[in-house]
Amino acid sequence: MRIVRVLPMMLLFVPAIAAAQTMNAETFYQRSNKLMAKGPLALFSRGEIKLLMGEAERSILAARTRRLAEVAAGKPPRSCPPPSRQPMDSSEFMKRLGAIPAAERSRIDMTEAMTRITAARFPCPR
Repeated sequence: MRIVRVLPMMLLFVPAIAAAQTMNAETFYQRSNKLMAKGPLALFSRGEIKLLMGEAERSILAARTRRLAEVAAGKPPRSCPPPSRQPMDSSEFMKRLGAIPAAERSRIDMTEAMTRITAARFPCPR
């Protein structure tokens, strides 16, 4: 009987836990390629576009937060981007994401993928 009362309360936390996790990089890559293959008709897939854009934005923010935490902890960061914002168009982003081998993409989330992309784009001086 107690489980019946606790279960609805537990279900309230499931969306928050799911939102904290980022999408698998291979899943993101496949879904993005599928969307890009639609060409102009992709405009009719607003939900998918919104989902993928949101995922990219969250993973960029998470990778940046991770890098700043590394610096604050005195650890060497994996990337050293300039202080000003450096935009990347979708074709460059997909090319860099595609450069990560599929086997690795299937094992990492988008935050790690963004960290790797940023490290390749803005390597730290040695």
